[in-house]
This record gives sequence, C-alpha cells and structure tokens, in this order.
Amino acid sequence: MPNPIRILLADDHPLFREGVAHSLSVDPEFDVVAQANSGEEAVEMALRLHPDIVLLDVSMVGMGGIAAAAKIATSTPTMRIMMLTVSENRENLMAALKAGAHGYILKGVSASELRAITRRVAGGEAYVTPALAADMLTEFSQPTPVDSFSELTARENKILKLLSQGLTNREIGEQMYISEKTVKHYMTSILQKLHVRSRTEAALIAMQHGIMGNQFADKK
Repeated sequence: MPNPIRILLADDHPLFREGVAHSLSVDPEFDVVAQANSGEEAVEMALRLHPDIVLLDVSMVGMGGIAAAAKIATSTPTMRIMMLTVSENRENLMAALKAGAHGYILKGVSASELRAITRRVAGGEAYVTPALAADMLTEFSQPTPVDSFSELTARENKILKLLSQGLTNREIGEQMYISEKTVKHYMTSILQKLHVRSRTEAALIAMQHGIMGNQFADKK
C-alpha cells in the first residue's frame, strides 16, 4: 500500500478544522499530520514537518492564508498548497494563485469531493472550483494578447502542454529527456512570456487557448 498523503491543515475555527481533519482521516489514503490555528503556525509547521499538502483557509487572524501560501511556496516550491475558503472574491482567488496555490476550493464542498480534489492536487493537478474558473477564464480573455503564444518556442509549447496535463517538472523532464533544472529554466521563460506569475495561471491560459482539456472542472 502506498504511503498516505500527509496533510497540514490550517484554519482558525477549531470546530470546522477538526471536522475537515476527520473527513480526510476516515480515508487511510490521507494522514492529517498537524493542525494550525494561524498562518504563522502553518508556515512554521510546513517548514518543519514537510507535508505533501498544506490546506489553508484564506482568512485567519494574523497572517492570512494567502500570505502563508506565498511564504511556503517560496521556501519549499515542491510543496502542494490548497486554499479552502468561503471567499468567492476574484481578487482573493487571483492572489492565492499568484502566491503559489495549486487549488482553490469553496467550503461548501462535500467530504467526498474534498478527498477527491485533494487526491488530484497531490497527484500534480491544479484545481479551481468550476464556477470561479469560468469567471477567471473570462477575465483572462480580455488582457492576455494572443500573440503571447507566438513568442513561445516549440519546446516551450510542449512543456506548457505537459504542465497543463498536471505533470511535475521532473515528469516533464523525463518525457522530454531533459533535466529538471532545464525544465525550470524553460518554465521561467514561459511565465514571463505569458505575463503570469504561477504555473496554475499558465495552465488556465493554456486551457483558454485550447492547448489542454478542462482539468479544472469536476471529473465524473
């Protein structure tokens, strides 16, 4: 049996946090290794415990989840970060993605859906609640010039396509027979040319331009 997905959960509402922890822990595939009451605690625990996924509330007393996500993503880029929030605010969504979050889920989600989404994000996918993803794609359709894609080389286009399929830098390197360091170099160039700050934003724009299937929608 494979090792369980190790999760750090941060929310300043203990009753809700413990409910989420229970919902995840009933499945042996998940192991909630720690619970944090604030963004500051989440950052400290993430750097000390190195979980596979950090699940953050956006609004917490003191350092909020978005600021915590940015610190964790900067310190440990390979760590997967998900936001679990009541906020449908587009600015919060965009700020979370720019901070390095790989998932943005609303708190109305069912326990089974949360487990399925967590499993997908742990596996390398990005996820945004479908209704919010649709709104964001509409926004992207305005400021993103089509000729941004014309600046991408053939290899960068290939890397973007593989990224959009949920592959990690290491897996992309294996597919293309190049080193992970080289993939990171190309990824930096892709983000600059598309005028975005995160891999998730790049994947969303790729979806808008038909380079990928809609992995942000629910899989039946």
